[in-house]
Amino acid sequence: FDLGSGSGDSKADPNHREVKVRLRRLNDRYEKGCMKAEDTLGRVRLDVVGHIKEVKEAASKEAKEKKESGKKNREELEKRVKKDIEAGIPVKTIRQKYRPVTFYIEFHGDPFVSKLELLRKQVSLVVNLGRPGHDQCVVAITSPGGGVSQYGLAASQLVRIRKAGIQLIVCVDSIAASGGYMMASVADKICAAPFAVVGSIGVVTHIPNVQRFLNEHKIDAYLMTAGNYKRTIDVIGEVTEEGKAKLTEQLDDIHIAFKDHVALSRPKLREKIEEVGTGEHWLAVQAKEKGLVDEIMTSDEYLESISEDYDIIEILEKQQRRSGMMRVLGDNMNAAVSRINAVIDNLRSTAEAPGMSPTPMAIV
Repeated sequence: FDLGSGSGDSKADPNHREVKVRLRRLNDRYEKGCMKAEDTLGRVRLDVVGHIKEVKEAASKEAKEKKESGKKNREELEKRVKKDIEAGIPVKTIRQKYRPVTFYIEFHGDPFVSKLELLRKQVSLVVNLGRPGHDQCVVAITSPGGGVSQYGLAASQLVRIRKAGIQLIVCVDSIAASGGYMMASVADKICAAPFAVVGSIGVVTHIPNVQRFLNEHKIDAYLMTAGNYKRTIDVIGEVTEEGKAKLTEQLDDIHIAFKDHVALSRPKLREKIEEVGTGEHWLAVQAKEKGLVDEIMTSDEYLESISEDYDIIEILEKQQRRSGMMRVLGDNMNAAVSRINAVIDNLRSTAEAPGMSPTPMAIV
């Protein structure tokens, strides 16, 4: 399914391209794939008991019972549906009632959350299409963290799902640290693979200063500010004890807000947030004992466990189709542009507000 708005152009910004998403059902990956593999295995393996009379009779009985059970379930379903129709329940609601949906989102985070617009659209679809108290959303997070404001906004996007009354499950297969854990902590339940890295509830910043180099080479660099703390530590400005103290204070304030966010999102951590909010990270098996993780389970394990009861619908970005040389050139160009933009954004952020907007969370 292609979900987009018109051509995707923006009148305000002609260079802006609307993010488009598509839906795909994942149940076949877990159901039919295993069934086909089981059938293939049955054909290629040596059946040493298949010729025995009692085995044949038992297999025939099992097949008959399975068929009768399926027929009985269908008849019971038909009776319930007829009653719902007689009660005036809309067909759309009936369909949702007997086959809930699990929306599945994969989030791969970089330091500045470049896919934030995609996440916004994915969450909006879940909020608008999901049925409160009936459907659920699974978000597989892979992120070592990044910018405070960017990951704070990403976490706020996930909060929208819970506010809509839709259960939120976060799965961590490899890493959800710092900003990544800030996002994960808002879930109703966190599942993580045994050796996944989680935690790192802390803040760090790094700002190079070249003032001594400039002085040694008699280069004048002027930094003009208005306001006592418009700059604390800067790339070219003089580093003072007062400036360092103020930057440390700012980092502490962000750290306190981070710990408050986690404690509010996960009530079980309220009494020991100082114990786990030290900036340390742990393997999931250790983090579970500390209350940072609820279940030791991979995302595949969780999805397999619900595949019989839910329609698993993945919401993913629709990629523009290109062929031949244009695809190769386009992919390489996009990768180069993304890297350049990341460097420019980093430099711009450092120049505009060092110590504040670009302050990254601790990255493992």
